Amino acid sequence: MSAETAQEGETPREFAARLGIPGLVDVHTHFMPQNVLDKVWAYFDAVGPLTGTEWPITYREEEDRRVALLREFGVLAFTSMLYPHKAGMAEWLNSWAAGFAARTPDCLHTATLYPEPGATGYVRRAVESGARVFKVHLQVGDFDPNKEALDDSWGLLADARVPVVIHCGSGPAPGKFTGPGPVGRLLARHPRLRLVVAHMGMPEYADFLDLAERYDGVLLDTTMAYTDFSERLAPFPAAELPRLGALGERILLGSDFPNIPYPYVHQLHALERLGLGDDWLRRVLYENGAALFPDLSQGIHR
Repeated sequence: MSAETAQEGETPREFAARLGIPGLVDVHTHFMPQNVLDKVWAYFDAVGPLTGTEWPITYREEEDRRVALLREFGVLAFTSMLYPHKAGMAEWLNSWAAGFAARTPDCLHTATLYPEPGATGYVRRAVESGARVFKVHLQVGDFDPNKEALDDSWGLLADARVPVVIHCGSGPAPGKFTGPGPVGRLLARHPRLRLVVAHMGMPEYADFLDLAERYDGVLLDTTMAYTDFSERLAPFPAAELPRLGALGERILLGSDFPNIPYPYVHQLHALERLGLGDDWLRRVLYENGAALFPDLSQGIHR
C-alpha cells in the first residue's frame, strides 16, 4: 500500500505534524501581478499539446485566498516566484514583489533579473532592499545565463550569498538555453553562486545531480518531481535514488503552487514514497529551508 493510500485524507499540516516538524518551507510558489498571472494561467491552459497531458490548475483562486491556503497547509515561509519574458519587465516585477513581501510577512522577499542594460543596478537595489531569493526562468526568458549583461549581477548575488531558483531543465518543453550546459558554464565562471535548480532539473535529473555534487552552492528543489503527473512525463531514474538520498541536505521543498494539476499534499506523499526515510523528509520539507534563510528563523519557527 502506498504512503498516500495509507494517509488518505491527510492534510499538509497533518503530514508535517506526523514528521515532528513545525511546518513547511516552500521555496517555489508563485505570486505575481494578476495580469501577468493570467497570462501564465493561459499558458498552462494551452499546454496540453506540448506535453500530451492536460494541466488543470488546482488553486486558481484570488490572491488573498491563495495566501490563506498556504497558511492552512502549514507553510511557514514561501516565495513569490516571478520572471520576465522581455526587457523592461524585471524592475517592475521586483517593485511589485517587494510590496507583496511587505504586506505578506511569511513570504520571502523575491526578485528577478533579465539580461538588459541596467540589470546590475536593479539587482543591487533589490538585494539592498532585502530580497532573500531570486527567480530566473531560462525557458520563458529565452536567454543564455552567460550573457555579458548579467555577469556583474551573478557576481553580486554570489557575494551576497542570495540563492537563485533557476528553471534550467528542459521540462515541460526544451528551450534554446535549457539543459545542464549553460548552467554548467555559468558555475564554472561563478562557482560561489547559490543556485537552486528548479524541478530537480527535470528531465535531466542525473546531469543536475552531477552539478550539485561538483559545486557546494548548488541545491535542487522538488517542484513537481516524483508526482504521478511528472512521473508519466519524465520519470526520475530509480538508479539515482541513492545519490538523491546522499544529497539530502541540498534538497529543498518546492511545489509550484498554485499552478499544479493535483492537491498540494500529493507533492509531500510523492516525496515520502521515495522511501528515503523520515530524517531525509524532515530536512527537505523544513530544516534545509530554515538553514538557507537563517535571518527568518524566528518567523518560521513560530
